[in-house]
Amino acid sequence: MHIQTLTVEQSFASLHTSAAGLTASEARRRLAEFGPNRVEEVRRESMLLRFAREFTHFFAVILWLGAALAFFAEYFEPGQGMARLGVAIVGVILVNGVFSFWQEYKAERAVDALRLLLPQQATLSRDGEVVRKLAGEVVPGDIVLLEEGDFVPADCRVVEALGLRVNTATITGESLPAARSAAPQTESSPLFARNIVLAGTAVVSGQARAVVYATGMRTEFGRIAHLTQTAGAAISPLQREIKRLSRMVAMLASGIGGAFFLVGQALGLPFWENLLFAIGIIVANVPEGLLPTVTLSLALATQRMAKRNALVRHLPAVEALGSITVILSDKTGTLTQNRMSVRRLWLGGRFAAADDIAAQPRLAADHRALFVNAALCHNLKEMGNQGSRTWQGDPMEVALAAMGRQAAGALDGYVRIDEIPFDTDRKRMSVLCETPHGRMLYCKGALETVLEACDFVQLDAMVAPLDGAVKARLLAAQDALAEAGLRVLAFAHGPVDGGLPAEERGLILSGLVGLEDPPRPEVPEAMARCAAAGIRVIMVTGDHPHTATMPGFRGRHHRRARAK
Repeated sequence: MHIQTLTVEQSFASLHTSAAGLTASEARRRLAEFGPNRVEEVRRESMLLRFAREFTHFFAVILWLGAALAFFAEYFEPGQGMARLGVAIVGVILVNGVFSFWQEYKAERAVDALRLLLPQQATLSRDGEVVRKLAGEVVPGDIVLLEEGDFVPADCRVVEALGLRVNTATITGESLPAARSAAPQTESSPLFARNIVLAGTAVVSGQARAVVYATGMRTEFGRIAHLTQTAGAAISPLQREIKRLSRMVAMLASGIGGAFFLVGQALGLPFWENLLFAIGIIVANVPEGLLPTVTLSLALATQRMAKRNALVRHLPAVEALGSITVILSDKTGTLTQNRMSVRRLWLGGRFAAADDIAAQPRLAADHRALFVNAALCHNLKEMGNQGSRTWQGDPMEVALAAMGRQAAGALDGYVRIDEIPFDTDRKRMSVLCETPHGRMLYCKGALETVLEACDFVQLDAMVAPLDGAVKARLLAAQDALAEAGLRVLAFAHGPVDGGLPAEERGLILSGLVGLEDPPRPEVPEAMARCAAAGIRVIMVTGDHPHTATMPGFRGRHHRRARAK
């Protein structure tokens, strides 16, 4: 059953629940049937067996045999120092095994970290009343009430939503909040259906009621937790080479020892003296120092990586990282500083620098609609900080809001009423505001999608029809801004009669804004080091391709960005 394809009423019917939620008795019955809503730890090998495995791999077996032969030689011919050699080899095996086990044990608490991402309590509707319950008591069929700042306790199908936007990074890796609604979807995967909220994700803004359809290890979050505990460890290139070397050393040492034994027999030497000499040759050719050298080298590398917040569960993974040939890297916040600032604008048919706004008051007055739009069309939260007020949220929206408020001046009489949230399909967001000039819809987003909602464009101090020639000028202006390494957003506005429209239509395009997100200072050197090591670096970004080839990333080794 794909619950995302059902209507709200069908979803209730499929889960045998209602808008009022479950009764207390039915919730208890389902808790007994489905179990607690929590991430379970998969049963693993016993600690003793995992500890023993550190002393029984192929190279360790060779060392054990070498130690046994040394003790055998000492027994039949004491005083030759073979006992000390045997003790040294056993010591190497024990120290190496204990150290390797402890290093991996410390890093294997991933399931505990995952549990912290789930909320401890949830707000539910049961028997028609709003109650707070432990998240572990949530069951399929429960009605969950969500609001800004909440973590989603289980996989749910949204039944009511008001401006709901969810951060799904913990599940999908998508950094931008995604809009959610109650409408049925045709998307087959719950990961991307717009009426599904998943356990472990966070509500960024808005409110919602949702019906739970999966809990515990049946959630997408639970499946991820299961994978982290059951994924088999592949043999690394270093392990393959050590295994191959171990076989070669074993055969070579045995062959040399056997050859000397046969030569001794041919020369008529005493049997025991000849055998002990052959054993000494075999033990001498066993590289007992190789195992601790490799282990300590990898352990030191893991400690250096831990200081940079990189957790390594298995020591051989350190060496496997050195075999990388291609790196796919996000751009915003990874290669860039994620510190946005407005640099250039396209207003009234010509370009203007950000500094021109303050220097030319007439410019801000003629295009005030754009700056009011920038000041109001966002999802930022105003927070108090030591007596001052600051905006918290997306750095791009912070930069736009600051520019808009500075240029537009006082916004008395402007009240935000509703919004059409941004999502990755529409690539734009709109807000409905009550203004001194009546209700206005302010829209911002990618130029290609904002153009679809516009019939007019503001050129200088007049409004003109948006014809093909003007569209060509707008697209050329976008390319010019993007080629300068700027992220480009289009702004539009228009009067509205009544409430929020189903979608934007008949708007006036008021201009373009180019924002800069400078590369991190260490990026050029990192790129050069990767190139010197023969590693291809491919940038993955949703920005315009010209923006992705900004000067900070250009060079002999740059790759054109590809959309996410």
